[in-house]
Amino acid sequence: MRLWRALLVAATAMLAPAIPPAVAQQAMINADAWSAYKSKFLDPSGRIIDNGNGNISHSEGQGYGMLLAYLSASPADFEQIWYFTRTELLLRDDGLAVWKWDPNVKPHVTDTNNATDGDMLIAYALALAGTQWNRNDYILAASRMAEALLAKTVARSAGQMLLLPGSEGFTAADRKDGPVVNPSYWIYEAIPVMAALAPSDAWKELSDDGVALLKTMQFGPRKLPAEWVSLSGPPRPAEGFDAEFAYNALRIPLYLARGGITDKALLTRLRKGMSQDGIPATIDLTTGRPKTVLSDPGYRIVNDVVACVVDGTKLPSSALQFAPTLYYPSTLQLLGLAYIGEKHPECL
Repeated sequence: MRLWRALLVAATAMLAPAIPPAVAQQAMINADAWSAYKSKFLDPSGRIIDNGNGNISHSEGQGYGMLLAYLSASPADFEQIWYFTRTELLLRDDGLAVWKWDPNVKPHVTDTNNATDGDMLIAYALALAGTQWNRNDYILAASRMAEALLAKTVARSAGQMLLLPGSEGFTAADRKDGPVVNPSYWIYEAIPVMAALAPSDAWKELSDDGVALLKTMQFGPRKLPAEWVSLSGPPRPAEGFDAEFAYNALRIPLYLARGGITDKALLTRLRKGMSQDGIPATIDLTTGRPKTVLSDPGYRIVNDVVACVVDGTKLPSSALQFAPTLYYPSTLQLLGLAYIGEKHPECL
């Protein structure tokens, strides 16, 4: 496994916002914040509870939980979350995870499709933890998932490398407006690590084409990407979904920054378009009107990170105070704080 570790070290070094192996053991999320997050969202079984979504668990949440445990230098918590993930979600025969686990129904898994962003988060966290903590079993599991992602969800269409949101249901063969993508599924910081785990030139193309596509997704008066985008012709909001810049899309600027993609024009357009009086909001793309204004510090930190990257603006005190509320914004807040603390401490 030495080759995998060498590849991962090299790939991690390529990631501007990632934690270099030499210093990763120094927690980028402080113990109090991680303890508060665990108390609110981590079940003793190891599942991360999405308390804003019927208390379900999903592959995205498990991947986020593992990444945050790694950033908190908490191997025992990482293993706890990974145990639930591998025993309850890795049920498919292709190496990918089922996307949803519902405590309110039996069997707990009723939809065996995967969610590509969740799989990538899990593989990424495993790779980082395996490299840092000398756990070859984590690296092997990460490599299997990366290979499955490459085989099942990375696809070329019309000269572009795309990340399909799931292995089923999103291609041109699956729907008349396919392929359909979700631009918030591109986790730019993780893609070079996927390339180390499952070597292919397709990963670099995927990252480059993701940014290029994002620049063309300027829908409605606010020139924002939709949550779900049809690429059967020029990009347009996909059929059967609300034409909106919604909750998933809010993380796109954070993913760009954490991935070292600090294109000021792109970040500024996204921040301006997604904000109402400086506060993030979900947006009706047809009218440009805000649907829900999101004042939670976990949502607002996305704009705070962009302001730091673009203008060197310090984070407001409210962003630095972590008091977990709902799973999703609380997760975004810790990811934002970890990034600023590592890469832009001048903004603290």
